[in-house]
Amino acid sequence: MKKITRQIKIGTVRIGGDAPCAVQSMCSTDTRNISATLTQIQGLAVGGCEIIRCAVPDMDAAVTLSKIKNESPIPVIADIHFDYKLALKVLEGGIDGLRLNPGNIGDHWKVAEVVKAASERQVPIRIGVNAGSLEKELLERYGHPTAEAMVESALGHVRILEDLGYQEIKISLKASDVMKTVSAYRLLSTKVDYPLHIGITEAGTLFSGTIKSSVGLGILLSEGIGDTLRVSLTGDVLDEVRVGYEILKSLGLRQRGVNFVSCPTCGRCQINLVQVAETVERRLQGIDKQITVAVMGCAVNGPGEAREADVGIAGGKGEGLLFRHGEIIRKVPEDQLAEALIDEINKL
Repeated sequence: MKKITRQIKIGTVRIGGDAPCAVQSMCSTDTRNISATLTQIQGLAVGGCEIIRCAVPDMDAAVTLSKIKNESPIPVIADIHFDYKLALKVLEGGIDGLRLNPGNIGDHWKVAEVVKAASERQVPIRIGVNAGSLEKELLERYGHPTAEAMVESALGHVRILEDLGYQEIKISLKASDVMKTVSAYRLLSTKVDYPLHIGITEAGTLFSGTIKSSVGLGILLSEGIGDTLRVSLTGDVLDEVRVGYEILKSLGLRQRGVNFVSCPTCGRCQINLVQVAETVERRLQGIDKQITVAVMGCAVNGPGEAREADVGIAGGKGEGLLFRHGEIIRKVPEDQLAEALIDEINKL
């Protein structure tokens, strides 16, 4: 059962409480390039991304981000480090959320200025602790970035905001080490009721990053921890969104797009199932229907799985049976299986 946390809003998206876990990503474009950034955001939005974050390295980026926010189809979060003036500028421009650590903004009065501006606009702040950038004193005390050190860092930043009367907060604790991240979130969830943004940072490329993120986020989500997530991958940011939804889908927490089932193949398979499955999966990426599609290779499990799916195929020798809602529609030659399956899906 999901832990009920305090609810905040990033633009129109509810985070925490009884809201479903929201899927985020971060632009890989230069924020100062408005057209490139908006093009990427629009593509992500079509793919199901619900919140987008953009880096704000300097004042030029802070100024252009307000223009991007005004045209973005989804809420925009500004990623700020060190310079409080950048936070003030993006807040002035109507940003939906801030990602910053008040402890690295500098003097207390600078943090107070940011909090005052955020409070006036009801803009939430995400405290983002990363194992790779913990405070020097914590590293000296703990020896290395442990889960306990990460939690202590987060709570220290939280206290700064709470002392200023601000509670529109969400928190993240990220490390590239899966179990350290899991331990940190488990510990933090016992100490605060703020919504948690979960993720495995610097997870890796599409292959390794998907595995690490699926394991780490899967553990946390199965324990009811996590109000919004980002899958951090080295590569196409749209893959981050796809993987995020697949993780949520596999746990029965969200449903977006098609539930795709395919067999691993074996010596009984007499069609090029890998090619058929890859073609079908690629074509399904643009389809958002809550249906199950099965691509099966032989007569052992194939007919049963295909019958249970809304649409499916069960391979034979150079051909396959096409099923719809448990009934055989027709027999299809191997080279036409993928197209026939997509046609049936489009008819649903």
